[in-house]
Amino acid sequence: METGNAYLGQERIGKLMAKYAVPCIISLLVGALYNIVDQIFIANASYLGSYGNAANTVVFPLTVIALAIAVMIGDGCCAFVSISLGKEQPALAKRSVGNSIVLAVVGSLVLSGLYLTFSDSIIAMFGGTVNPETFRHAKEYFFYITLGIPFYMFGQAMNPIIRADGSPRFAMVSTLAGAVINVILDPVFIFVCQWGMMGAAVATVLGQVVTAALAVWYVLHMQLVKPQRADFALDASVSKKTLVLGLTSFLSQIALVAAMAAINNMIRKYGALDPIFGQEQYAQIPMAVVGIVMKFFQIVISIVVGMAAGCIPIVGFNMGAGKRGRVKELFTRLLVAEATVGLVALLVVELFPRQLIGIFGAANESIYYTAFALRAFRIYLCMVILACINKACFIFLQAMGKAAASTTLSMVREIVFGVGFALLLPRFFQLNGVLYSMPLSDALTFIVALFLIIGTYRELSQDNSL
Repeated sequence: METGNAYLGQERIGKLMAKYAVPCIISLLVGALYNIVDQIFIANASYLGSYGNAANTVVFPLTVIALAIAVMIGDGCCAFVSISLGKEQPALAKRSVGNSIVLAVVGSLVLSGLYLTFSDSIIAMFGGTVNPETFRHAKEYFFYITLGIPFYMFGQAMNPIIRADGSPRFAMVSTLAGAVINVILDPVFIFVCQWGMMGAAVATVLGQVVTAALAVWYVLHMQLVKPQRADFALDASVSKKTLVLGLTSFLSQIALVAAMAAINNMIRKYGALDPIFGQEQYAQIPMAVVGIVMKFFQIVISIVVGMAAGCIPIVGFNMGAGKRGRVKELFTRLLVAEATVGLVALLVVELFPRQLIGIFGAANESIYYTAFALRAFRIYLCMVILACINKACFIFLQAMGKAAASTTLSMVREIVFGVGFALLLPRFFQLNGVLYSMPLSDALTFIVALFLIIGTYRELSQDNSL
């Protein structure tokens, strides 16, 4: 008997990519805009400025921890559902969805409790003590963001599950609705109500509530894999397989957190030794600037991950159905598309860095802010093309069910290189060492990824049937 999404094994690859990848890209871009929009409005509020920017940079990796848990559950379930449907095992697919919903709810409540209990220590761990004003802003922002963690995690976990159920457009619209609420409320709360960091956080949380509410509605109206009451009882075997498939997504995000923690602390340490940024009134500038560079990179990576993650149902179904030739064609198209995105991003950061920093309130800042921002954009992202290809490789291998290879490559990039170079290079190059860590990590990771890409092509070439 054919499953409801058997067309994944029949429709033209280019058409499938457009149908699944574009909504996924938009969903991730919109999700990324939550924090980015906050930072833009914060930066352009004269009473917050670079202090607020630095505080936002401190809290950002803490939201990524929540995202890491959510995408492990959601992406793992998406891959499990797609492979199960390809093997014509819908009962397992439904059980995975039910279990994933329970895991997302429980995980979000536990994380929120930990954040509220240990907030001061956590903020300090991520560089929030660079100066008293930054710490005050970070603490205020973090408290309200934490209240929204359950809604944020549920919405993010459900997004890939909704795509796997054959509704990528709904996944996109639900995320877009929340982001629109955030964009509307941010200027009202920050400029009109003068609520500062609290206003930015509350606007974000209200948007996340809308996205979560739409996700709940969809769960009650699922099409292909609507879970029954029994499917919500945790099944150790199904939950384990689901989480293992999503482990790469988790580790890539959590490793990014480790890298950001290392970077923030190195900025705090070596910024204090700098003749300019060692002065208290300028101490927050390097952290604020690197946070802005990371936000631009997040936009690029949202497009890259969206392309690759949008292909997960297509890859999973065709691998499950034994159609490796289609998977090979998809891999080729994906690598070309990702490299193109990287090239465009490289041209933007090398040619228009002043315009980029202008968006984030550079006009209100000192000449030291502008000079460091120009240097940061041009150095930190000079290997962005390779970063895009690397990320596509991580996710594609995950979609093929190669969790071990995908996880290993991701860990090499984020922990061995990302954290390692962030800690090592500043010893020799001070603040510039922080900037050098990113391109060097991406260049070395690409060398490793190239071997895996060649091996994947050889494996998929064993069956060229379309």
